[in-house]
Amino acid sequence: TRETPMVVVKSGRTEAGASAAASHTGAMAGSEQAYEAAFEQAGVLRVSTVQELFDYASILAGQPLPETDGVAIVTNAGGPGVMTTDAVGDAGLSLASFADETVDAFQAALPDGANVYNPVDIIGDAPVERFREALDIALADPNVGATVVVACPTATFEFADLAEVVAELQAEYETPTAVTLMGGSSTRAASERLAEAGIPTYFDPARAVASLDALREYREVRDRERVEPRSYDVDRERARSIIRTAADRGATRLGVEAMDLLAAYGIPIPEGEVVSGRAAAAEAAERIGDGEDVVMKIVSPDILHKSDIGGVAVGVPPREAGDTYEALVTRARNYQPDATILGVQVQKLRNTDAGVETIVGINRDPSFGPLVLFGLGGIFVEVLEDATVRVAPVAEPDAREMLDDIEAAPLLRGARGRDPVDETALVEVIGRVSQLATDFPAIVELDVNPLVATADGATALDLRLTIDPEKA
Repeated sequence: TRETPMVVVKSGRTEAGASAAASHTGAMAGSEQAYEAAFEQAGVLRVSTVQELFDYASILAGQPLPETDGVAIVTNAGGPGVMTTDAVGDAGLSLASFADETVDAFQAALPDGANVYNPVDIIGDAPVERFREALDIALADPNVGATVVVACPTATFEFADLAEVVAELQAEYETPTAVTLMGGSSTRAASERLAEAGIPTYFDPARAVASLDALREYREVRDRERVEPRSYDVDRERARSIIRTAADRGATRLGVEAMDLLAAYGIPIPEGEVVSGRAAAAEAAERIGDGEDVVMKIVSPDILHKSDIGGVAVGVPPREAGDTYEALVTRARNYQPDATILGVQVQKLRNTDAGVETIVGINRDPSFGPLVLFGLGGIFVEVLEDATVRVAPVAEPDAREMLDDIEAAPLLRGARGRDPVDETALVEVIGRVSQLATDFPAIVELDVNPLVATADGATALDLRLTIDPEKA
């Protein structure tokens, strides 16, 4: 896509559409997030309609890419000019700020009543020569990366003459240009002349702006840094042993008892131990806490949301660890009598108040394979749904973009007096989880939640994963 732009319209964007796609063409029924991620990473421009598909293709084939995002609007009608301005605001473009010399030139060239600022309104009595002069001035401004010419029919000019002017000046300045001709069938000859010059024409100004925005999108694709995913130094044999041991005992769901899987891939975890019995809990709490409070969590592959049933105790003094062990096990058995209880994890207490709880996860898409998720974590992760996805393997620039994608990104940069988190540490965890996903197809799903990010790094406090024993 760096050499040849690719534009795709894909059905199945909505839940109903995806259901219809699945019933007719199974291969098209991949997850919407997976397609979005794949298109983004591959530099594919996605559109929603067939009309947009042809609009994008037309301007990408005929116009150069803009050097800046600034758009100049030249029009003989105030209302359509404002409509075009609104469309620029809705797009990823911006209204060009004219240089002082440009404003002076407009003031000298245009009559009283004309607007010399952007959008430039040359008013309704403008002959074609005024269009030429205004467009020439706008194109000469260094802040202008693209232009939209908006023309409504009047008795003072012919659309065919305007087409010649626009084609001539676009060729001279080589600045991407889109034209809105609001004259119905009277614009046919002008549209054909502009099409010969590779300049698209539209009736709706919003379509003209959206097409220019396609050029901006593709410029970003062309300019994007291409980096191969990093290969981290990991202990694959240790990870393979953990997965195979679980598969051999018939387990498909694993929790905090498999935290060493993360450690094998260099992801920081707090010191912890899974214990059975109150005495063992008390001993582990004393040793791991070293006199300080600890965290205790029920360990059961059948209980997915431990916090919801009171299966997590934070800030447990070592002297109370035995009683807490009994309480956690009792709650778990009351909640689900047939649940398999593997024990209780005693974990070193980390101060999460100074950090941001995030989530990094893996899911396997039938079309694209392993997907890596990053977002705001904690117990409300499924309520807030503030997350973004990439197809593994994830390169460092893509991982950094993931941090920017979520709505909670400002929390990572410091909010309400907090220190900004170590974003490099988060990027590395995303990369290591991505490598884990590609190395072990047996991992069907994985959640590291919460992954607490602080100014000093990122630490995984909990884990949940599903494996396919046949692929272990």
